[in-house]
Amino acid sequence: MGDESTSTNQYRWYVDRAKTGRAGCKKCKQTIEAKSLRMAKAAPSPFGSGEQMMKQWHHVDCMFQVFSKQRATTAKIESVDDIGGWDLITKEDQEDILSRFSNPDEIRKRRNPISSSNPSPPAPKPDGTPDKPKKVPKKQSVDVSTPQSSNNDVIIPSCILSHKDNSFRELRRLCAEIANTPGYLDKTAIVKKFITFGTDGDIFKGDLLLTIKLLLPGVIKRVYNLQSKQILKLFSRIFGTDLDEMLVSLEQGDVAETIREFFEKSSKLQPAKKSSLTIQEVDAFLEYLAKLTREEDQISHFTKIAAKCTSNDLKLIIRLVKHDLRIYAGAKHILDAVHEDAYEAFQASRDINSIIRKTGSSNSLIEKSNLDVDLKVLVPVLPMLASACKSSQEAMKKCPNGMYSEIKYDGERVQVHKQGTVFKYFSRSLKPVLPHKVRHFEEHIPQAFPHGHDLILDSEILMIDTVTGVPLPFGSLGKHKKNEYANANVCLFVFDCMYYNGQSLLNMPLKERKNTLRQNMTEIPNRIVFSEMEEIHNTEKLEDMMTKVFRQGLEGLVLKDIMSPYEPGKRHWLKVKKDYLFGGAMADTADLVVLGAWYGTGQKGGMMSVFLMGCYDENRKNWCTVTKVHTGHDDSTLAKLQKELDMEKISKDPSLVPVWLKCTKTMIPDFVAKDPKKQPVWEITGAELTKNNVHTADGISVRFPRVTRIRDDKDWASATSLSELQEIYRKSKDTSNFTLRDVSPSIQDSPKKTRPHLLQPKRE
Repeated sequence: MGDESTSTNQYRWYVDRAKTGRAGCKKCKQTIEAKSLRMAKAAPSPFGSGEQMMKQWHHVDCMFQVFSKQRATTAKIESVDDIGGWDLITKEDQEDILSRFSNPDEIRKRRNPISSSNPSPPAPKPDGTPDKPKKVPKKQSVDVSTPQSSNNDVIIPSCILSHKDNSFRELRRLCAEIANTPGYLDKTAIVKKFITFGTDGDIFKGDLLLTIKLLLPGVIKRVYNLQSKQILKLFSRIFGTDLDEMLVSLEQGDVAETIREFFEKSSKLQPAKKSSLTIQEVDAFLEYLAKLTREEDQISHFTKIAAKCTSNDLKLIIRLVKHDLRIYAGAKHILDAVHEDAYEAFQASRDINSIIRKTGSSNSLIEKSNLDVDLKVLVPVLPMLASACKSSQEAMKKCPNGMYSEIKYDGERVQVHKQGTVFKYFSRSLKPVLPHKVRHFEEHIPQAFPHGHDLILDSEILMIDTVTGVPLPFGSLGKHKKNEYANANVCLFVFDCMYYNGQSLLNMPLKERKNTLRQNMTEIPNRIVFSEMEEIHNTEKLEDMMTKVFRQGLEGLVLKDIMSPYEPGKRHWLKVKKDYLFGGAMADTADLVVLGAWYGTGQKGGMMSVFLMGCYDENRKNWCTVTKVHTGHDDSTLAKLQKELDMEKISKDPSLVPVWLKCTKTMIPDFVAKDPKKQPVWEITGAELTKNNVHTADGISVRFPRVTRIRDDKDWASATSLSELQEIYRKSKDTSNFTLRDVSPSIQDSPKKTRPHLLQPKRE
């Protein structure tokens, strides 16, 4: 138990705190207690290849006893840089270990490969003898860092394509280490250490830009248009394996693990015994894959790369295709390792190339300076967002300079980019907007901005009735839905400007950005208009505005401090919706029965984690679907539900849907209740009740549903029926007499003491 296999020989020694208390000390043979400090010596593994190493763990005292008896020719710890995990232990633990050396000040010194004219000695072989330094031909060196320091002593190293830092195996190892480390700061430290010192512990000689891009496949995306089942279909032919068996394995929620499993079983194509891929080869593979659409071409392309892959190589490649490495680290945790300002710069510009060029191959060159990256027209900017606001008093407190109150339209957020005659439109998630929704704006934007050559606008699009001027419901922008409205246009409601004619406006106060819009934009009725807005400085006016919006049946308000800058990705605006007020007292709720379930994905793969909720139709004597819900349960509750819910697996097969369930094809679940009258009742709360033809309860559904309570006090007979749901829907849409000030003060003071779905605004 004292030996732990590791796939890397980067370090000769390691330190950490024992996690489980199962490992034994290699010297004294006693157990190393959980959470106690321990040290390991890396030694060749008798079970692996020549480069496979294992960690031989020791008590710290025992390790230093070993050091005291070793020969003079045996490799010794000369610097803390020789010890793996050193940066991940506490300062107290570091001092404890340093105090045991006879020369702690020398050991404490970190090697400085950037400023030193003499390179650090090569890492020792497992037998203690140093490797001879290898010469790399100049033709293999590619300079990927353009910035040069004014200090002649500082040299930014170039990328050496043949170096181990560029191996795909090392990227795999890095991903595994990040995934197995729970703390986000520790994850950042792991990345920073790798891109600073590399695998040699000397200096990083890999392609920094490509390494960061591959660590962020979900942020810096290529589009492959390959869903999990499509990938399995391709590989069932490549491996010569049964597709149905692969689909059963996919129910565990990890297509990459399924591919790895069947790759190892395949007799048609065997995995490589040793990883030889570089990150450059994998990147070139992914770049070409994004261009392929024909199944035969995709099979041929995957077959070529799979022939060079170990099973774990292919597993990580599939995760890159799925845009999820499962390392549980976002862009902030990765980019903070590059530079302390890299994440904010990326939020503003989305230009990872410029950020890496400015930082160079070593972030130590500019770690004390600001990293400013300018906006680029036609490159999307992460939009500024809003957090929930629960009262008018909270809004006034968070906007001390006064606020602009803007209508929260029920449309789609669109970021408009114009550079000369070139236009681009991006959604909230920074994806291109479908052309049929925005194509005609190319005619109207030059008319609305006659002097605007280059600009970036923040706006919302929605269908508007050209006769009444009233916005149409959410979903009316659909390609086929638009045809249902004869007198309607897609209208652009502009509410902010981030860039205008060569000048970034991000740091300009909102009041000045609004003035820029007013001075340079001419409204085109029903096509391009200003978002409706009022300037507010007191609670009474804000509550009047809220009352007006809810009476009109609009979604809510967005509140913005008039002196605030535009902060990409930050939730510093406020949004007011009816279901946020008074602790959720005004939200729409219903008590629904669990009728079915779907498998989850990711960490919830292989378990029921998405649930089909419905109600009973007393007239037709069957069950109708209302919504599907996946939020509201913690992990322990989900684990209990796997045993408590009495479900039958039907795997989305229409022929297996029971006669008692009225269900559209898109809502057929993986599991269905054996007896709906024995299923639990859950309180479902949402932003509002809406009409959605995908559900069969008279089309009524719940927008943004979440489970707020398991109703152990109710059964199917006392749950919300279809007729009751129809009445709740009717009342929720009757807002003509709504007034915010009529809500009982007791509700405002103690919302948690009252059941949310019984609280309604008083009506005249």
